[in-house]
Amino acid sequence: MGNRILCIDDNPDNLMLVKRILEASGYEILRAANGQDGLAIADNQPIDLVLLDGNLPDVDGYEVVRRLRASPRHVLASVPIIMVSANALKADAQKAFSAGCNLYMTKPIDINEFSSQVGFYLGREAQS
Repeated sequence: MGNRILCIDDNPDNLMLVKRILEASGYEILRAANGQDGLAIADNQPIDLVLLDGNLPDVDGYEVVRRLRASPRHVLASVPIIMVSANALKADAQKAFSAGCNLYMTKPIDINEFSSQVGFYLGREAQS
């Protein structure tokens, strides 16, 4: 059985790309198109990792991270979080780390690096 990854991104093309890449490696993907839906899924489903965009239409990704880290559910407070954003400024990465992200990656993603990083945070090697 694969690890469960919550992917929060308002761009359906990004969601589909991530889904295809990670399902090919045996991961189960839960998808949300905005921050509120992502937080609701996180509260009601077991998840092992969160991938999210910084720019979401309702609650931005930074606030989603802060809310997950402040969760009374220990698993959400400590779940690995990778922000994947088109914002490539050093200040954006620092803002993500300050909110509680484990990793900040920029779009467009390098598929091999992306798979490798997800595998690292889930404690297994990425599969080709």
